[in-house]
Amino acid sequence: MKRCKMQWLFVVLIALVFSFPPEAFSQKKPILVGFPQILSGGGALFGQPALTGAQMAIKEINDKGGILGRPLELVVRDTKGSPEEAIRVSKELILKEKVEFLVGGLTSAEGLAISEVAKTEKVLYIAPISKTTTMTDPERLHPYVFRTATNTRTEGRSAAVYMSKLPAKRIYTIGPDYELGHVLTKSFVDWLKKIKPEVEIIGQGWPKQGEPENTPFITACLAARPEAVFTSLWGGHFVTFAKQAKPLGFFEKVKLVAALEAGSTETAKSLKDDLPLGITANSYDTLYFPGTPAHKAYVDNLKAFSKDEHPPSFAITGYVAVYFLSEAIKKANSTDTMKVIEALRGLTIDTPHGKLNMRAKDHQANRGQFWGTTAKVPEYPFPILRPVQFIPADDLMD
Repeated sequence: MKRCKMQWLFVVLIALVFSFPPEAFSQKKPILVGFPQILSGGGALFGQPALTGAQMAIKEINDKGGILGRPLELVVRDTKGSPEEAIRVSKELILKEKVEFLVGGLTSAEGLAISEVAKTEKVLYIAPISKTTTMTDPERLHPYVFRTATNTRTEGRSAAVYMSKLPAKRIYTIGPDYELGHVLTKSFVDWLKKIKPEVEIIGQGWPKQGEPENTPFITACLAARPEAVFTSLWGGHFVTFAKQAKPLGFFEKVKLVAALEAGSTETAKSLKDDLPLGITANSYDTLYFPGTPAHKAYVDNLKAFSKDEHPPSFAITGYVAVYFLSEAIKKANSTDTMKVIEALRGLTIDTPHGKLNMRAKDHQANRGQFWGTTAKVPEYPFPILRPVQFIPADDLMD
C-alpha cells in the first residue's frame, strides 16, 4: 500500500514537471549583462553591429534554456564614444541596474575606462573590441578584465608581415592621435623593422580621432614620396579619409596597408565605389569566406536575425564575447564573480572561427583576423577582400 502511494506521488510529480507553463523560464530572475557601447556618432558603424551579435548570441542561448536555468538579458547603454560617458553608464549599469557582468566598449580609451570601473566595483568585464595592449599588460592587468578581441600587438604585427612582402622600403604612417593609434602604429613599426631592417619610416601623420578635414595630412604624406603607407584610421574616420584621399590620386601613388577593419563589410558598404581597390585590409569576419560549416551556419543565422543579406562583420565581436561569458558561467555552475573569473581563465570555446582560448596568463584570447586585398566582384554591390585568408594570432602574441 505504501509503495503504491509512493508510485502515485512520483507520477504526480512528473506530471507537474511536464505541465509547468513554458513562460516559467522567462519569469525566472535573468542574469543581467551590462552592454556599454558606442551606438551613436561615427563609432556606431561598428558599435551597432557588435550589439546585434550580442543580441543574437543571447537569443540562441535563451532558446536552448539559458544558463543555469535562467535567461540572459542585455542591459544596453550608449557610451557616445566618450571615456567619461563610458565610466558614467558603466557605474549606472552596476549600481542602478544591478548587472552582474559587463561586456562592451569599442575604443581603447573606452575599454581602459570601463576596465577601471570593473576593477573598482569588482565586476567581471569582457572587452569584445577594445584593442590596446595596455589593458592586459602586466602593469594594468587585474582579475576583473578579459579581452576576446585581438589586440594592438597582434594586429600591428600581422600588418607588418603583409607590408614586409611588398618591395617598398620608404614607409609613411597615418594614425589617430590617441591611445589606439599610437600603440598600434608602434607595434607595426617595431615588428616591421625587426623582420625587414632595411625599411625607413620617413614620416608620420597624427590627425585627431574623427578629424573631418584630412587633406593636410594626405598632402604632407604625398609630399614625402613614400612607397607604401600604413594607416590605423578606423570606422567613420577611415571612410572620411578615403573619400578625401581619392581625388588626390593617393591610392594610385602609394600602396596602402590598412588595419582596424578597413576591409570590413561595414566600411565597404559605407564607401562602396569610394573604397580604394587593391589595398591590403583586414576584418574580424567576412560573410563570403568559404570556411567551415560552423561559419556558414553563423552567417546564415546572422542574415536571418539582422534581416540583412549582407550582414555586418562586427557582429562576431559581441557574439563571441557573450558566448565566452555564458560558457564560463556554465563551467563555474554559478554567477559568483570570482568563480566565473576562475572558469574563464584558460577556457576554450567553439566559435564560428573554430576553437578560441582565453589565455590564463594575460586574460587575452588568441583571436585572429581576416586579411586580404580589396576587389570588386559581380556577386556583391560593394568591394570585398579577395583573396582573403584567416590569420591566426598564436604566433604573434608574445
